[in-house]
Amino acid sequence: MPSKKSARLAALTVAAVCSAASTVALSAPAHAETVAIHYIQGTTRMSPYAGQAVTGVAGIVTGVRTYGSSRGFWIQDPNPDADPATSEGVFVFTSSTPKVAVGDSVTVTGTVSEFVPGGASTGNQTVTEITKPTVTVVSSGNAVPAATVVNAKSVPAAYTPAGDAAASNSVNGLTLRPGTYALDYYESLEGMNVQVADARVVTATDPYTELWVTVKPRENTSSRGGALYGSYTSQNTGRLQIQSLGATADFPVANVGDSLTGVTAGPLDYNQFGGYTLVANRLGTLKSGGLERETTQKQKKGELAVATYNVENLDPSDATFEEHASAIVNNLKSPDIVSLEEIQDNNGATNDGTVAADVTVGTLIDAIVAAGGPKYDWRSIDPANNTDGGEPGGNIRQVFLFNPERVSFTDRAGGDASTAVGVTKVHGKAQLTASPGRIEPAATAWASSRKPLVGEFVFRGRTVFVIANHFNSKGGDQGLTAQYQPVVRSSETQRHQQATLVNAFVKDILDTQKNADVIALGDINDFEFSGTAQLLEGDGELWSAIKSLPKSERYTYDYQGNQQVLDQILVSPSIRRGCGLEYDSVHINSEFHDQISDHDPQVLRFQP
Repeated sequence: MPSKKSARLAALTVAAVCSAASTVALSAPAHAETVAIHYIQGTTRMSPYAGQAVTGVAGIVTGVRTYGSSRGFWIQDPNPDADPATSEGVFVFTSSTPKVAVGDSVTVTGTVSEFVPGGASTGNQTVTEITKPTVTVVSSGNAVPAATVVNAKSVPAAYTPAGDAAASNSVNGLTLRPGTYALDYYESLEGMNVQVADARVVTATDPYTELWVTVKPRENTSSRGGALYGSYTSQNTGRLQIQSLGATADFPVANVGDSLTGVTAGPLDYNQFGGYTLVANRLGTLKSGGLERETTQKQKKGELAVATYNVENLDPSDATFEEHASAIVNNLKSPDIVSLEEIQDNNGATNDGTVAADVTVGTLIDAIVAAGGPKYDWRSIDPANNTDGGEPGGNIRQVFLFNPERVSFTDRAGGDASTAVGVTKVHGKAQLTASPGRIEPAATAWASSRKPLVGEFVFRGRTVFVIANHFNSKGGDQGLTAQYQPVVRSSETQRHQQATLVNAFVKDILDTQKNADVIALGDINDFEFSGTAQLLEGDGELWSAIKSLPKSERYTYDYQGNQQVLDQILVSPSIRRGCGLEYDSVHINSEFHDQISDHDPQVLRFQP
């Protein structure tokens, strides 16, 4: 994934540009009609009145949003119909600060629109709105319609229907079945006052004052209180994003495993950053689950410890060096080899042609020493300027740290940004033509993406080949709540090409030396069950070692309420079948609100 911060800022920029053009284009209204909210919402995701003027739409104000680019208020009809598919609530988009209050009885005249959060290119569902409103306050201080209880019993086990093949697999035109599908259920409550109670936090509070809870406490539970995303059909139906209509300072600062006790209630919205969202005007009380950061075991004398750690766009201007160093020394126990991803150049995002990263790496190494760790040595290859993706000007790359008191690096000249590393046979053993080197850097699979860094290490007389990877991100993929079902994962096409090339390189090594110790590791940006992982593993050339863990511990990242695997360490057959392989996903970041990276580091210990 791109970092949560950069992805969110990019999305906010897109939203600002597209907000005026993100409504579904429909014919202009012929005349205004007086209708109830449930008729406006209808029995599908698209209003039968979309594009038409309506007059005198009556309801009680249940929530007022006075901030952001989507200012307005929600109204709900206190006299519902008998159809569970038709929502009784709707959002009134005012663009400026609304002049109504919760409890006002109002009538609204305006135009019904279907707004696509983030723009149509996202594939997101629409939000039914009344725009360009004229609002009349009939009375104030009225009782707000009782909140609909959302809990484990009310949310169906099935996530979504398949989309209509005749409509590019869109679900927009399908009649809602709220008793059968979770997404249909949430859609049937769009704009209504809803509540959850005693809900467990499954994604920590982020910098944008939001968190995720689950209303299904037993659904795919991880060992530390999250909700696991273990397959493409395990979307976790109980997940719900929580935002607030109150002051930012009053929002709970929560970690995974904490709970919002009591009632959390407010209108149910839909946004581009996760879909269905309870926008609370009443927040439960935060109860700590006591989650603590993990620490792995120290490797034994005869064990080689190899780690991967995405340090999230680390550059010399960052204030996180001491914390990263402490994590490497104290939580990872100073691995012998560390593959670092997202090391930026010496002036970070300044886009002036700088590509060297010796200051960035040197600052981290010094911080590790100050934290009581070893004086690591390092190897890397500077990329050509602005060719490897990531933040423009940042020139992120992978870097090998290694402890020279425990392991040696075999240097062979010839590796640079554009030269492809190869494999030769010397005295019956596999050997790299360049160390460090890069795998097929000119291949189209690596366009605007990080090229794999390969190095040859020696531990106790045994050569170990290590391939540091950072595959292309999931940017551009449709979200799990998209209108297109099944969702389109367009970004995986490039990752499949990348995985194929890495597997082919590993196969070259193993064809040259059957019993070679090979490790391919890094931010793979894809799941252990994905097509990307299957291509990397090939016909047994590699095996993702996180699968040695119990399923409840298989996660390295937490995204929109789903704990998932993005970072992996894959090993060749000689390591998999060797002595005492131990794997640890060291949870120090992804579950916490005060994370220094959005990824958890991974550690492998084995005896070469």
